[in-house]
Amino acid sequence: MSDDALFDVFDQDEPSAIVELPKNITVIEQITSGEYIQMSGRAGRRGKDERGIVVLIIDERMSPTTAKEIVKGKADPLNSAFKLTYNMVLNLLRVEGINPEFMLERSFYQFQHFSSIPALYEKLQTCEQQYDLIKIENEEEIARYYKLKKKLELVQDQIAIMINEPKYLLPFLQPGRLVTVKSGDLNFDWCVVLNFHKKPGEKPIYIVDVLAHLTLESATQKLTAEIQPCPLSERGEMKAIPIQHTLIRDISAIRVYLPDDLRTKESRQNILKSVQDIIQRHPLGLPLLDPIRDIGIKSNDMISYIKQYSILQTRLDEHPLTKNVQLKYIYEQYERKANIEKQVIDAKNELKKAQSLLQIGDLKRHKRVLRRLGYCNSADVIDLKGRVACEIDTGDELVTTELLFNGVFNDLTVSQACALLSCFVFQEKANEMPKLPQELSGPLRLLQETARRVARVSIESKIDMDEERYVDGFKPYMMDVIKAWVDGQSFSSICKMTTIFEGSIVRCIRRLEELLRQMCCAAKAIGNSELEAKFTEGTQKIKRDIVFAASLYL
Repeated sequence: MSDDALFDVFDQDEPSAIVELPKNITVIEQITSGEYIQMSGRAGRRGKDERGIVVLIIDERMSPTTAKEIVKGKADPLNSAFKLTYNMVLNLLRVEGINPEFMLERSFYQFQHFSSIPALYEKLQTCEQQYDLIKIENEEEIARYYKLKKKLELVQDQIAIMINEPKYLLPFLQPGRLVTVKSGDLNFDWCVVLNFHKKPGEKPIYIVDVLAHLTLESATQKLTAEIQPCPLSERGEMKAIPIQHTLIRDISAIRVYLPDDLRTKESRQNILKSVQDIIQRHPLGLPLLDPIRDIGIKSNDMISYIKQYSILQTRLDEHPLTKNVQLKYIYEQYERKANIEKQVIDAKNELKKAQSLLQIGDLKRHKRVLRRLGYCNSADVIDLKGRVACEIDTGDELVTTELLFNGVFNDLTVSQACALLSCFVFQEKANEMPKLPQELSGPLRLLQETARRVARVSIESKIDMDEERYVDGFKPYMMDVIKAWVDGQSFSSICKMTTIFEGSIVRCIRRLEELLRQMCCAAKAIGNSELEAKFTEGTQKIKRDIVFAASLYL
């Protein structure tokens, strides 16, 4: 390619990461700060351009803060993805003078957590100092009121969850209905329902458009994530916002009149005045729809929650602090202290975790599985099965070893054995399951039974695992394709047998060749020369043609 053949390149992050192109202008869509640093560096080259121009494509959905973080942000952090495997544990057990605990302690994963200890200790000290500075009179009495309030809120949450089921909620979402909305820590005062519609997807989610009172600053924001509620008694602006139906907290029995046109600010502010007038006429609070009598939820759970709510509300009303004129200030002060106390507890737990040896629990569970399946004894001395599993790391070492010792590969032809092993290396999605002949479906059934047995032992050993998902992880989508390739068919022929991309087929066959070489070593460790010869022949038969060419650009 000459220097003048390509003026502008529109690319994703992959070409920017691996290709050296003499680009003069780079056009970038919304990305992370680390990707921006990587991709923007492709604009201009020393000795070729005086400067490089970066065009960052944004729209009104991106806030100025987000754009600033992209341009001036830091590079993506380098975090360890270390994960224990059975092959790793077995290979460490067979080496004298070293053990898995030694390796865990000196891993980069552990180092990263050790390096965070000073910051965590400083965070803990700061939280403890903040906690000690807050002094509250009659703290025990306020604590009882606070706990009652929190229990009441939990019951209200359970009631809201039941009310928010679409079959109960939707009939009462008429235009003009007054509802309260809670989104995380944000509590929106009485909002006015405008309309609702169902969101596409399997789970029934409804988007409700409500007229909410927002702060003047957030009312101009385009992103709903940046809006802030404003109390109805303070100066703000009424604005229509979309919410999920699950965020609705209370449903009032009152509806307000809505004009035909709400596009003008004046018409929306008139609705605000109407809502304020309604609140003034009901100093004890707006009447709510009764979940049982009005909405029609007659389940035993709802009846129980209503009783709990009534009891807790009565206890709260009878509490001495209810008549205290400074209740709001005292409650907020204690709530702040309670939140800091929670931060202290979390910081202590984080510090304890950082100081401990990570993944030691996973190591103990892995050893338990290996002992139960006969790969090592109680003294952590590996047996023959363990030495065989040490040779395999491309596929699932436990299932392949179990298949070897159960003699599954002994009765299979070379092409059948290769087809069965393809289930261990093909991990991509496919559109449809191939119709396998009996010569392939039989071995596949044995593999699935073996995988199910390994999964049950793992679950009994307290490893967090889903049996069906584990078994489904052995994908048979390439079995017929691999058998045809081993039997000598051309690459163009096997590509016509499946909808899987050609690149995925090449990747699968190359990984299969690697697994076959490891199976040769495993068979040699057992002392089975016939099986070793079978896997060697399989390696020779699949390693041919364009799949193993030095370059695809022939």
